[in-house]
Amino acid sequence: MRVVNGGSMPPPGLLRAGLRLSRAMSRCVLEPRPPGKRWLVAGLGNPGMPRTRHSVGMAVLGQLARRLGVEESWARDRRCAADLALASLGDAQLVLLRPRRLMNANGRSVARAAELFGLTAEEVYLVHDELDKPLGKLALKLGGSARGHNGVRSCISCLNSNAMPRLRVGIGRPMHPDAVQAHVLGCFSPAEQELLPPLLERATDLLLDHIRERSRGPSSGP
Repeated sequence: MRVVNGGSMPPPGLLRAGLRLSRAMSRCVLEPRPPGKRWLVAGLGNPGMPRTRHSVGMAVLGQLARRLGVEESWARDRRCAADLALASLGDAQLVLLRPRRLMNANGRSVARAAELFGLTAEEVYLVHDELDKPLGKLALKLGGSARGHNGVRSCISCLNSNAMPRLRVGIGRPMHPDAVQAHVLGCFSPAEQELLPPLLERATDLLLDHIRERSRGPSSGP
């Protein structure tokens, strides 16, 4: 039996794990800050449920990544429990984020990523489903209350701010209140799926146009 004394070296496996963790923790911190603006765009949703109405924000992020040519660049970041991809938009840099936490805790991932990249709440875009708009309707809201959306509520709580711009993607509200949960967590119907491709394209256009416009304005970041 091997006796490990207080001053002995830790097992090799533990050393290797520590080195991997150290490299992962420093990866984004060591990246040079781009010369232009930097924005975080977070698609809210539930991991493992990509085709449900509640995760339509993640679908928009997928389309955004394809448009920017980084759809193969998603990488898991354990520090913020999310998948991240970095993309350029002119002189600006976009940090795309898909949380790996459940919707009600999405804010923890968003706030941690904002901290890692040195961003304020105003530089964080939230993309999420909206019950009070029919499928196919979009609205870009600048700040305000969560309007009953648990993912947005989590982000407001964790960022300690309600200033985040939000792209609200309509999913429609069922007639009966008791059907709301099943509707939100359910998959899009075949008829609805036909409307999704142009909807995701328009959502991407709206996001990119808004970010381009703000990137041309006076810098407000750190």
